[in-house]
Amino acid sequence: MEQASVQWFPGHMAKTRRMIQSSLTLVDIVVELRDARIPMSSSNPELSKWIGNKKRIVVLNKCDTADQKITALWLKYYKEQGITAIATDSKTGKGIPQFLPAVREALSDVLERRANKGMAGRPLRMMVVGIPNVGKSSFINKLAREKRAKVEDRPGVTRGKQWVTVSRDVELLDMPGVLWPKFDDPAVGEKLAFTGAVKDQVLDVELLSMRLLSWMCREYPQKLAERYKITTDETANLEPYDLLCLVGRKRGMLMGKGEIDTLRAATMVLDEYRGGKLGKISLELPENQ
Repeated sequence: MEQASVQWFPGHMAKTRRMIQSSLTLVDIVVELRDARIPMSSSNPELSKWIGNKKRIVVLNKCDTADQKITALWLKYYKEQGITAIATDSKTGKGIPQFLPAVREALSDVLERRANKGMAGRPLRMMVVGIPNVGKSSFINKLAREKRAKVEDRPGVTRGKQWVTVSRDVELLDMPGVLWPKFDDPAVGEKLAFTGAVKDQVLDVELLSMRLLSWMCREYPQKLAERYKITTDETANLEPYDLLCLVGRKRGMLMGKGEIDTLRAATMVLDEYRGGKLGKISLELPENQ
């Protein structure tokens, strides 16, 4: 079955790129949020070029929807690369208490220089970046303990940069989510679409859902069986369209003359995956795993 083609680069994202570059001098460190289910695909490949030598910490957010064993492999991978990384979940607060200590450790040399110059009280300033729908606003709100940034489970909500005071000595600069002009690897665009980083309006929802169901049949058959009460005998040798129809039938999504409402079934599958209802599922492994 062909891969879902995903290309998405609204004009406001080009504006965000310029905003990030022009604001780097205002901050001490860049906090890059990634989706713990797709740490590689949810990393903007242009970011390293934009931020240059500025210090960076990687936050694997939404870790409660990811496979914990695979997230552990990613954290080990980043440590071996010399990159500070932690796993968090903004909804439950998991990992949030470890964030500021990790930032201070990454900036230990900066903090020491400031202390030597008598500037120890100067606030730490961080720029928070990430692709759309990776949970930046929820993450910031958890840190600030109140709703400072608008939160919605869809891409493209934060449109302008805003400063958020987390504590007396910590300030965050929240940037709008930004994708890149072209996905050279179709699989990257597809994974971003699975997790909701790209608006469904520009996608073939049924094709996307069929791809996800086929992948789950191979990688997480038990979770698929548990959620939709499907046996491996039922899914054996099924074509992707027939698999989608089977899921729709199991959920009673019938139209006239017993036909399956495949669009409704496809939308449900994607919504349930994105909401973590299919279980803790990661879509990619670190290199050489």
